[in-house]
Amino acid sequence: MPDHQTADARARVLAEGPRVAVRAVTPEDGPEFTRLVRDSADLHHPWLSMPTTEEGFAQYAARFDGEQRAGFLVCLRDSGRPAGFVNINNIVRGAFRCGALGYGAFVPSVGRGLMSEGFGLVLRHAFGPLGLHRLEANIQPGNTASLALVKRHGFRLEGFSPDFLFIGGAWRDHERWAITADMPREHQD
Repeated sequence: MPDHQTADARARVLAEGPRVAVRAVTPEDGPEFTRLVRDSADLHHPWLSMPTTEEGFAQYAARFDGEQRAGFLVCLRDSGRPAGFVNINNIVRGAFRCGALGYGAFVPSVGRGLMSEGFGLVLRHAFGPLGLHRLEANIQPGNTASLALVKRHGFRLEGFSPDFLFIGGAWRDHERWAITADMPREHQD
């Protein structure tokens, strides 16, 4: 990250690529995160329902305990500004060592490959330091951008779940995609 970034922000970086860095979500991210979520509402609808208020963000950020849930921001290396987020939810340890992914880009960064780069960094972190073996992504069939992202990173389609998640006031069907630590990844950033 650039020199004008605070030492604290640099210390929180978990992984860096050519254009982005990945770091943990913190409570201090609330004002900028919620502004970006509001600005990206049309992009996220009907795929995601994210916090748009400081109070909602505080609840969102408090969930990330590092054991059962981990939240990451994909940030531009040159400015430190968030380009998107990747969460690993429902982490199960022991013999399963699995987690469920949730992610989204923010409007200013869409279509530039930044989320793909950050997504790859999170996958490496999950299969490396976090010690996970399997990651799952449940995606609504019409969400072509999200489907393209997991395909690009070597996920395989494992099934279809009708009425899987309640998002935006309705039960939504989802395709189930997964990748394991030992699967070859088609796209390495």
